[in-house]
Amino acid sequence: MDTDAVITVEHLHKAYGKAVAVEDVSFGVRRGEIFGILGPNGAGKTTTVECLQGLRKRDRGRVEVLGLDPARDADRLRRRTGSQLQSSALPDRLRVGEAIRLFARQRGPVEVATILEAWGLGRLRRHAFGALSGGQQQRVFLALALLGSPEVVFLDELTTGLDPTARRATWELVAQVRDRGATVVLVTHFMEEAEALCDRIAVVDRGQVVACDTPAALITRQGGPIRITFTANGAANSDYPGAGFDPRQLLELPGVEAVTVAGGQATVTGNSGTAVAVAAALAGHGITPLDFRTHYPSLEDVFLALTGRRLNKGDPA
Repeated sequence: MDTDAVITVEHLHKAYGKAVAVEDVSFGVRRGEIFGILGPNGAGKTTTVECLQGLRKRDRGRVEVLGLDPARDADRLRRRTGSQLQSSALPDRLRVGEAIRLFARQRGPVEVATILEAWGLGRLRRHAFGALSGGQQQRVFLALALLGSPEVVFLDELTTGLDPTARRATWELVAQVRDRGATVVLVTHFMEEAEALCDRIAVVDRGQVVACDTPAALITRQGGPIRITFTANGAANSDYPGAGFDPRQLLELPGVEAVTVAGGQATVTGNSGTAVAVAAALAGHGITPLDFRTHYPSLEDVFLALTGRRLNKGDPA
């Protein structure tokens, strides 16, 4: 048992009639980390997090958050946690300052002006919520989730619908949440987001955790080999410095697993040191391809390897 765990989930199961949303989910979340729950639409991510917050009653399994059972101690737990749900919304005409003041009444003494300034909302305090940009609205939701300095914060699909600039700005805010001492549980279907933010990730598919580790460890273990691609037109062009060079000769290099040539492009697959070895070998033959590219495995490659399917980037949670 992880003595530093603030969340422990063992064999969580939840069904709605005959439809099983969460089959068998187990993981632990350590104090002070950003823990990601990554998976496609219908994987059971949101249901899992709702069970952790006491918003849904689990059918079976053990769940503890900050030493409390969410099913029995929901009221006590809400005083120590913050939440931004997938379907979060505020009335369009509610002003930002009014929203902070309204929610602060449920969290005890809170200095509204301090909260507004801390989250860059001071100049927006008199703006109606409906007039804010998507990124500004998410900033408001984060401020509300952090009222009362909660120990654990749940963020469900925080950046869905945001443009790339607003999404990256929101990532910086999430990092600030962790830096202020909170443990963050982040539900997402964005691979890049999970890789950029999360200390560890649970990959969920069809109601089960299929892998759980750091992004780097998952990519190293499950992501597959790296790929190097470059134009292999030397043999077809007598004026090309590498005329007559057959890329298949690169198979002799240590770490190279395969070499294919199709449509004038060579693809080399191998281990982490392959790119340097291939570049050096090409240089030794007087070849400096302008389109030399190294493709490192990503979390999407991990997901494909684990589930056999790609994650639809347009899916909600």
